[in-house]
Amino acid sequence: MEYRKFENKYVVRIDKGEEIVGKIKQICRENNIRLGWVKGLGAVNKVTLGLFETSTKKYLASSFEGDYEISALYGNISTMNGEVYTHIHASISDSSCKTFGGHLSEAVVSATAEIFIESIEGAVEREFNDEIGLNLYKFL
Repeated sequence: MEYRKFENKYVVRIDKGEEIVGKIKQICRENNIRLGWVKGLGAVNKVTLGLFETSTKKYLASSFEGDYEISALYGNISTMNGEVYTHIHASISDSSCKTFGGHLSEAVVSATAEIFIESIEGAVEREFNDEIGLNLYKFL
């Protein structure tokens, strides 16, 4: 992985074999990014996407292995218990352009991933909400 900072924006290249979510969190820790957003694209060969099922308050995960393009990756950065917290969604497509999407838990790069991170001055913490079953923004 390599990245460069331009004012409050980071241009990131994540390399073959590296895991995207973990690398985004690493950059945030290294640069004290506590609030912001992320977007990107790339090629991956191992991905886990999920759907939050509101009736059971659980994520249903689907794993994909093989050649996939990330056609869209969007998310936000906040904190929970003072640690970096990412909430990222992605759409991936296969060789027939069939697309799958959802909450991104893991994505291993097969060629390269090009990611943009924008840092926002400040911080927003998250807190688990029993009624919803998710970690929601907690505005102080």
